[in-house]
Formats: sequence, structure tokens, C-alpha cells
Amino acid sequence: MKKVLILGGGFAGLESAIYLRKYGFDVTLVSDRDYMYVYPISIWIPTKEIDFKDACLNLNELSKVHGFNFIQDKVVKMEINNKKIICEKTEFNDFEYLIIAMGAGKMKHKGAENFLSICAAPEESIKIQKRVDELIQKGSGKIAFGFGGNPKDSSNVRGGPTFEVLFNIHNKLKKLGIRDKFELTFFAPMPKPGARMGEKALKMMDIWFDKLNIKSYKGKKIKEFVKDGIILEDDSKIESDFTMFIPAGNGLDIFKDSGLPLNEAGLIKINEYCEVEHNFDDTSSDKFKIFAIGDSAAIDGPDWKAKQGHLSEVMAKAAAFNIMAMEKGLEERKEYISHINILCVMDSGNGAAFVYRDNKKAKMIPLPIIGHWMKKGWGWYFKNSKLNKIPRIPGM
Repeated sequence: MKKVLILGGGFAGLESAIYLRKYGFDVTLVSDRDYMYVYPISIWIPTKEIDFKDACLNLNELSKVHGFNFIQDKVVKMEINNKKIICEKTEFNDFEYLIIAMGAGKMKHKGAENFLSICAAPEESIKIQKRVDELIQKGSGKIAFGFGGNPKDSSNVRGGPTFEVLFNIHNKLKKLGIRDKFELTFFAPMPKPGARMGEKALKMMDIWFDKLNIKSYKGKKIKEFVKDGIILEDDSKIESDFTMFIPAGNGLDIFKDSGLPLNEAGLIKINEYCEVEHNFDDTSSDKFKIFAIGDSAAIDGPDWKAKQGHLSEVMAKAAAFNIMAMEKGLEERKEYISHINILCVMDSGNGAAFVYRDNKKAKMIPLPIIGHWMKKGWGWYFKNSKLNKIPRIPGM
């Protein structure tokens, strides 16, 4: 069996491992964590609606269910021309195909030690919970929620989780009867944060902010995060006892000297089939095929394109199919670009909004409490279907 090495145990890495095993490949997946973290449902950790472990899927268990090899290790260097993937404990060079699904890095911000992010290391969700609890115990406070942008690659922006954590904390404070004791603020450097969801969604977000008494600061670049707030480009200040902020994504530092082709943001360039069109130098004696999927890749598509978990899985399936097709000498290939859309159920704790956008339409449909339980149901489905405890629904 031909060997495939997968770097990363998130949405993209796990899905590619599952499908490559279906095609009969010898698959090794390397991740620095022994669990897959289900980021979309981690929004409920800060409000204690779920425990941290509820957002985790054990990779050792998954490897047994699907038959791939799992190695917990951290990649520290990539020498593509020498066919070397160097980890803290292991070095890999025995593979015919390499899939890079390591996620993205984060834009650097001055004073980053003064905020926590729901999309950073999983443990930060527990720290957010602790900070919110401290303010609840105090009985009052100012909390700011925001996300940033990357002018070199706008696809790696995480606005949805910011809104979800904001609305869920609003809902929790309201349930506790202390919402009027808290000042909640949303901020973002772009004039129209959330524009990818469409104009209707933008208008609806403004209506929600007014209705829920949430202050909003838009269109001013962030100068610095400080202990008690955020300093904006005009030196105005957003007062905050605690700040939750999601920086935009960029390429991981480990990609820089790897020999991989990168875009301006440091993300890996791919073609429509998720393949890295790498020009090996003359010293490379052992050439191999490389694919990059998920947040590690620089994706093509419309201006409003955004990276989400379901797109990562589409890319993973395409990469797995294309590797199989190459091995069998088939001409058919699967691409990812036509599958780009925005699809999410944006949760508020007591309801949700269904958001969808493609090249033809953009819509946001408010949902009552059923929307909240729909997203809860998706989390249950995702975990149990990945473990083969229930059948997978086609297309999901």
C-alpha cells in the first residue's frame, strides 16, 4: 500500500485520513494533541453549557475505528526538497503523499497578552470561562468582543464565533438577572464586519445590537490591547474588564523556510484540486505529491469566500479522491472551488440564525429556540458519526 502522511488532526486532517483509509492507503496522521477539538461547539464552554471534554474527540479512538496510524508529536521543521518532516520525537521520510492540514497561524497584535480567543489553543476556552465567572461573581463589568482582518488574505477571518460567544454571554447574564449591570461591546477594524454573510445579515446584526443594548465600534484599526481595554488608531479607547478577540489567520511560521510555495499571507498555494504545484530543485532525488487543505491553504474563489469546517472537509475528500485517482491512473479529478459557500447556524444561547451564501444568493433566517437545539444536535451528530456510532448523512 502506498503511504500517506497527514499533518494535523482537525477537520481537514481527520476527514482526509478517514477517506484515504476507505481507498485502502496506509495512512499516518500526526498531531500535537491526542484529540480533535470541535471548535464550532466550543462557544458553549465559556457559559458552562458544555464541559471542555464535550468538545473533544479522542484521536486514538478514532484511529482504531478507521484504521489509520496516529502519532502524537509536534512538527518543528519541514524540509520539502529533502523529503523530511521533523518532529520533536520523530522524523518522517517514508511516504509517497503528504497532506498538510495544520491549520493557520494568527496575526500578531501589540498587547496580545491582554485578550483571550475562542479560536486559539483549546485551553483558552476554559480561561474565558474563568474570566467571565469572575465578573459574574463581582456582579458587574465591561466585556469587549471583537475579531480582526488580514489585508493580505481575507478568507481566514473568524467573525461567527465572536458573535456567538457575545450573544451567548448576553443570554447567560440575562438569565442570571444581571445583564443591566454589564456593558457589552463589539468591535472590529473593518467598516462592515460580517459582510461575507450578505447585506441582509449586516442589517440584521445592527438591529440585534440595538435591541440587545450592545455597543459597537467599526472601521477603526486596532492600535494596542491594554489590560483595561483596546486602544484604537485615533487613540480612542474601548473600556473593558475582559476582552475576547479572534485575530485573523495567516501562514504558520513553520511554512516560511519549508520550500513550499506561499502567498503574501504565508499560506500554501494550491490548485483547484488541492495539490501543491511544487517545483522540486535539482538536488531532490525523491519526489512526492503534496496537498494542502483547510486553513493551511490559500484558497481561490469569490471575494466573500471564508474558511469553515465544512469546506475543510470538502477539500479533504477531494484530496483523498485525487490521490486515489492518481494511483489508479484515472483522469478524473475533484475540485473544491465550486463547493465554496458560507453555511452556519449562528447560535445565541436562546435561539440562532441560519446563514447561507453562495454566488446566487445570501440569506439570514432568524430561528427561535429550535435553532439552538439544531446546533446542539449537529454537535452530537458530528462526534458520533465520526466514531461510526451512527451513519453519516450524505453531504455532511
